[in-house]
Amino acid sequence: MKQVDLVILGAGPAGSAAAVTARRAGLSVVLIDKARFPRDKLCGGLVTGRCAAHLARIFGQAITEDLFDTRRNFEFFMQGQDLGRLDDVPPLHLTMRRAFDAQLLGHARAAGAQDYTGHRVSTLDLAQNRVTLDRGEPLSFKALIGADGVQSIVAKELFSRAFDPARVGFALEIEAPAQTATLATPIRIDFAAARWGYGWSFPKRGSTTVGVAGLHTHNPDMKPCLSTYLDLLDTGQGAKIKGHFLPFGEGKSRPGRGNILLAGDAAGFVDPITGEGIGHAIHSGELAALSVAHAIGKNKPDQALTHYRRATRPIRNAIIQARLLRPLIFAPHLQAFFARSFANSRSLKRNYMHLLSGETEYPALLLRVLTRLPAACWRNIRRKNP
Repeated sequence: MKQVDLVILGAGPAGSAAAVTARRAGLSVVLIDKARFPRDKLCGGLVTGRCAAHLARIFGQAITEDLFDTRRNFEFFMQGQDLGRLDDVPPLHLTMRRAFDAQLLGHARAAGAQDYTGHRVSTLDLAQNRVTLDRGEPLSFKALIGADGVQSIVAKELFSRAFDPARVGFALEIEAPAQTATLATPIRIDFAAARWGYGWSFPKRGSTTVGVAGLHTHNPDMKPCLSTYLDLLDTGQGAKIKGHFLPFGEGKSRPGRGNILLAGDAAGFVDPITGEGIGHAIHSGELAALSVAHAIGKNKPDQALTHYRRATRPIRNAIIQARLLRPLIFAPHLQAFFARSFANSRSLKRNYMHLLSGETEYPALLLRVLTRLPAACWRNIRRKNP
């Protein structure tokens, strides 16, 4: 039986980041994914400034024109109401996951990770530290990282289910033909395009990614939301629709067990307000690999989770803080108040953009909101009762 230090399930951004980091630490690594790369992946493909910093540090990957479209213009709407536009915001980058993920996997291969993409896992025995592939090959490991997405088989094995159906989000998305997009064409965000969610239009070089997402419990059937949104934008009719679950603020307080860790979507590391997950995926993949390397270096693989929980505390705290703020944006009974405040406040728009780009963290934003909310509520009351 083949024995390795680390098996990684999932060769997306989290898995590739974990593989590169683990190889840099001197571990033997097997990277497994049921898909053959390049492969299509449902995702808006938004890469923030924070994510770009992770890419540079872990992969040495620059923001290049062949892989990214950079935008500095944003426009905001809510149910057809124009909430304003910002130009020259901190740069945000758009990519197609087919090319992006393949590029990161290439870095993992170059680092020396053994490539087992295109193979499914037939059995996963976490008690015996063993995984068997569909071709019958057994692998023994000291540690395992589940970077296999929101439907993670590792999370299911650990916790009997991958996510909490009451808290998970759901997204529908299409790739519409490119219209006349230029570098000045803004990214568009539509708050309340779905209940407790939003819609987006991301203009790229070859197409425009259009989608809607929201909490699944409030949107049991998302198709009418997408249809209404496509009609609003007058685009995408007849395009192929893809859907998937989103761990919207479903960050796990214990992202693993002993020598078994979860990273990226499998750990629920997705921003509950912006829906951004690529940056958290890459960062958590790195932290998972560092935690495994530290534990194996002490000959105590079962202590990997202890190190990982400590390392990912800022990510988990940010998700908790975002969940506290989320009702102010998405709760139906507060939408009119939010729309009026957002439309009339350039600083509120900039705070949102700085949050999305990674220039502002949730603790600072939460403090600003809590200090300004009473005055805003009072103005709202006086407006209703002059």
